[in-house]
Amino acid sequence: MSGWRGALVGCGFFARNHMHGWAEAERAEIVAVCDRDRARAEGFAADFGVAAAYDDAERMLAEVRPDFVDVATTVEGHRPLVERSLRHGALTICQKPFAASYADGLAMVEAAEAAGRPLIVHENFRWQNPLRLVRAEIAAGRIGAPSFARISFRHGYDVYANQPYLAEAEDLALTDVGLHLFDLARFLMGDVVAMACMGQRLNPAVRGEDAFTALLRHPGGAVTSVECSFFTRVEPDPFPETFVRVEGPAGTVELGAGGRIRVSGGGSAQQIDGDPPVPAWGARP
Repeated sequence: MSGWRGALVGCGFFARNHMHGWAEAERAEIVAVCDRDRARAEGFAADFGVAAAYDDAERMLAEVRPDFVDVATTVEGHRPLVERSLRHGALTICQKPFAASYADGLAMVEAAEAAGRPLIVHENFRWQNPLRLVRAEIAAGRIGAPSFARISFRHGYDVYANQPYLAEAEDLALTDVGLHLFDLARFLMGDVVAMACMGQRLNPAVRGEDAFTALLRHPGGAVTSVECSFFTRVEPDPFPETFVRVEGPAGTVELGAGGRIRVSGGGSAQQIDGDPPVPAWGARP
């Protein structure tokens, strides 16, 4: 193929980040966008120079026949949109949280198997530059086989201003950021064989639990503590950074503020600057 023709479904707040990413991806182009609000889809298409805008996903898939589909809607629409995309033969990328229930998640996986097409879940924390560098230090054997990890994402940033529906989510911390942190635990420490979790509702203005603490066990006995809070009062607010500490028999690797990584062991320590450059379309933090 000379290039990949893609379609994006869901023209909300975070979909703009997807579009900026696709604009920088080699050999990929979004040729159509879709949203239930046609005016929003048309405005979105105009903003990003996309030729076609739709308010009906089935019609878009039939007329455009994209090579891939990026499903960037809220979770309620994932299963019908993913199944529809796969039926049309498109490689399908689904925004997190993948499914509202295990049954829906299993049905989507089975639909991909039946269609013989790839189904990709959009988990993005493991691709962040400092976290990839932490993984590289572990893979290089700098600290030996990891025995303990702590992954912490605690902040008080107003995530509700741009995504007000989050205030109504029953499992807010688990489904919005927690799943990224669990994926990080697998990325850094391997698969999980047992877990325990306690949730908290700290902010009285939200419906669901906006904090949790989880304990994970990995094959071989390694343990990870995962902590998340959307209602932590600290200055400066660390949002959107994730802090990590991984210990092994030969040393420790730590990720702190500003993407600063410290690798210690054998009586010495090394500092690594993992802070990524800011894209032209982005801003700090």
